[in-house]
Amino acid sequence: MITPSDKEYTETKQIMLGQKTMEPEFVPLTAWIDKTYDVKVINIIYDTFYKDNPRVQICFEFEKEKNKFLTKETSYFNKNKQNAIAEKFKELIKAQSLEDKYQTDNIFVIYGAFEPIAKDEVGSQISKEQQDEFIKSFHNEDIWTISMFFTVPTFFMYTDAKVKAYDKPETKKVWADRFYDLIKPFDEFNYFKREDIRVYLDSKENFDKNYNSNWYYYYK
Repeated sequence: MITPSDKEYTETKQIMLGQKTMEPEFVPLTAWIDKTYDVKVINIIYDTFYKDNPRVQICFEFEKEKNKFLTKETSYFNKNKQNAIAEKFKELIKAQSLEDKYQTDNIFVIYGAFEPIAKDEVGSQISKEQQDEFIKSFHNEDIWTISMFFTVPTFFMYTDAKVKAYDKPETKKVWADRFYDLIKPFDEFNYFKREDIRVYLDSKENFDKNYNSNWYYYYK
């Protein structure tokens, strides 16, 4: 799972909404991972990303659960946990006589977290028209636009001088309150909390001068 359009995310979302269930043959592995590592697996996805290269994605709800299986070392994944899950997958598939359905040698184990992508989806559901109406509702001619990147709003003033004028805690709090009110109706899983919302300020002057008026360069 990387983006809201990924089929892995769509399938996991259906499970979270109670519209679908996990493949039954993966339930024993889910129970083992939950008990062994004190986490809660919400979905397991099997696929092959190259011929004869099977992959198993373990999907958690929260990033903090996924992080239990990562490392700061170069390999990124905790190899011991990765190998243990791969061996258990092989054992449980064999126990269910499903070797014809799933390849079990050289399994590559990866991980996903649902919450961060669900929060990204909230931002993607807000249309350009809704964003424009939101900007207009401020009745403030000093605001050029509002850019949302991974649901983090940046209020763009026209000039650097206006950024300095508005960069005050009380102003940013009011704007954060209003942004929270904008996105909350799209928050199906109640992941957004008001205290987590932070707004940033920048200027069209800076955007034009230092990023060639290009959003790709700005967020690169």
